[in-house]
Amino acid sequence: MSKVDRSKVDRRINKTREAINKALIELMSEKNFENITINDISERANLNRGTLYLHYSDKYDLLDKCIKDHLSNMLKFCMLSKPGEERLNVSNSPLPMFQYFEEHFLFYSSMLSNKGITCFREQMNLVVINGITERLKTGEINHGHNKEVVVQYMASAFVGVVEWWIKNNMPLSPQIMAQQLWDIFDGNYSLVGEGRIPSGS
Repeated sequence: MSKVDRSKVDRRINKTREAINKALIELMSEKNFENITINDISERANLNRGTLYLHYSDKYDLLDKCIKDHLSNMLKFCMLSKPGEERLNVSNSPLPMFQYFEEHFLFYSSMLSNKGITCFREQMNLVVINGITERLKTGEINHGHNKEVVVQYMASAFVGVVEWWIKNNMPLSPQIMAQQLWDIFDGNYSLVGEGRIPSGS
């Protein structure tokens, strides 16, 4: 197969998977995951069951991969600054992250409100914990605070705020949400040392 042909096949595969994922998310906004069938998903995606099974073993496999893809993308918009930057910067994050949540509102709204998905919040919290840990692992927490306690606190606070924001249909703009969080974390000098991450973090 030539590179051109392979590229066409890859685009076709990606387009099919996008249609399947979109169908699942739309259905989850309408009813509990446990009540969704493969037929429901294939019909909504305008595909036959056989095509869906070429990509996913069942609806649980589809859900698992859909969650992993979204959380992986979310991690790229971690609320803390990029490595090498000394200061938490609202223009870098958490603003892009809230914009990401806004763009993918239907997915996160469905996951956080769907009674059939009990583990999503925990998975999201773990991803945020890992992201914050990566940013802080080479620095030191000021004023005698244990780094693990700080990471758990920041992650829980962030995920809780995001969950409130999404479940209430984004009552404030991403810009306001980002600024509010920035003010809170920046103001808590005992956690981040007057809004700064120690050099090398």
